[in-house]
Amino acid sequence: MPTFVDVIVRLLLALWLLIPISLLVMAGISARASTPASLQRAWKIGRGLTASALVASLAVGILFVLDTLGVSTGLPETARPLGLYPDGLAVWMAMLISLLGTVLLHFAEGYLKGDRGERRFLPWCQVVFASVMLLVFTHHLVVMLIAWIGVSVALHHLLTLYPERVEAQRAAWQKFVVSRIGDAALIAAVAFLYARFGTFELPELFAAAAVTSGGWQVEAASVALAIAALCKCAQVPMHGWLIKVMEAPTPVSALLHAGVINLGGFVWLRLFPVFDGLTLGHYLLITVGGFTALVAVMTMLTQASVKHALAWSTCAQMGFMLFEIGVGAYTLALAHLLAHSLYKAHSFLASGRAVRAARCERLPLAPLRQRLSIALPAAALAAAALVAWPSLISHNPLLGALLSLAVGSTLLGMPVGMTKPRRLALFVMALALVPLYALLHSLLAPALPSAYAPLTLTAGLLGSLMLASLILAAGVVMVFPQAAWVARWRVHFSQGLYLAMPFQRALGSVAPSRPRRHSAAFVPGFKGEGS
Repeated sequence: MPTFVDVIVRLLLALWLLIPISLLVMAGISARASTPASLQRAWKIGRGLTASALVASLAVGILFVLDTLGVSTGLPETARPLGLYPDGLAVWMAMLISLLGTVLLHFAEGYLKGDRGERRFLPWCQVVFASVMLLVFTHHLVVMLIAWIGVSVALHHLLTLYPERVEAQRAAWQKFVVSRIGDAALIAAVAFLYARFGTFELPELFAAAAVTSGGWQVEAASVALAIAALCKCAQVPMHGWLIKVMEAPTPVSALLHAGVINLGGFVWLRLFPVFDGLTLGHYLLITVGGFTALVAVMTMLTQASVKHALAWSTCAQMGFMLFEIGVGAYTLALAHLLAHSLYKAHSFLASGRAVRAARCERLPLAPLRQRLSIALPAAALAAAALVAWPSLISHNPLLGALLSLAVGSTLLGMPVGMTKPRRLALFVMALALVPLYALLHSLLAPALPSAYAPLTLTAGLLGSLMLASLILAAGVVMVFPQAAWVARWRVHFSQGLYLAMPFQRALGSVAPSRPRRHSAAFVPGFKGEGS
């Protein structure tokens, strides 16, 4: 006879599974809403479902913590027949998705009020959230694959919310093709893993990988999985669509940059236990992710549009996240994923205020020598602390260099005229990044089966080359900002070094855009990049 705890756990997990299913049902209902009142009820129910998902995820998280502390809750055994995998990664991602969903739906309801795209936005947005939840919750690779494709298809309808916008249609077509390449790569990865281990279920897959050495199928799966992640995360050379989808409404941009584009990183964090150390796929992530981060950071600094700068920022941050996964820093990658999602959602939803704030007069920077005199000691102290506490960076010197670089770079933006007490306060705040990361590491590390993979010589050399290139490029721009040859390179970086053009031209020759029928600037009821 089931105990009271068993009943509670079953009801809670059933609710956890029921919420994405209910979102799919509500998507169909809201698509058929015929009156403003019925559409308003659909918005309200959608917000209620995402808020309920947040509460349920918190409760599942509490059960997971109790289970890891030795209190028998029966959580894994009860979840498996329901097709759920409620581990720490799923709980953190579920809380992130439900929080973003609640906030974004609340924002979008007011933002799109009376807009002609309102009726199409709500159902497809609900499909996106439902698909992401199923992708995160499931313990079955085939369900994960179906949800992955569902996210992409639903997002395509949001990116084409206004069919009259030719540029939006062209960008959405490019994204559609890139997504299909990513889908094919993920299908191949799943097929290779099944061929090697003979199961689609994650618990059995991880158990088999723990006792069975890898083979060519595992190496092939890692490469295919890397290609899928690079496509989903808009990495070079398939990144052009991300910069061109800015004609979509701001809620769509926030959903894309905060809740969808990082799914390539999530799938790697979900499946990395099947790989024995660093694989060919890891090296591919280091190379392409690191190069994309370098190009996107330099390009971001040349952009005049707030949204375009945010898009290049996303491209760079996804590159850094995949780079971290490539060097085996899984805990850091998870922290990066969560922090970037929250930061980028706020950045897009508050982009209008950012434009108004940018109109204010900016304080000039302090002289370079003064900024270096405070940034270099801070970076050195951070490095010394990490050497004394190597477990914080998973005994990985590349992570130590990355974190020390972050501490020093925060002080390079110091404005002129700061008093000594204020400079000291800024110095302390920059060093506080180290204990802040230590706190995040302690919270997130238990969510993953293994916090890191040992760094190999090849990975170390590739990672060092990428970091050195980034430091050199940023240093040149900082030391010689007015040099003529730097100005010439700024022109090329403002176009992303034209790295997206070959792929875009190839797609354009296959599917040329339709003639423009309306000018988007004069069609009423539109909200997009300028809104």
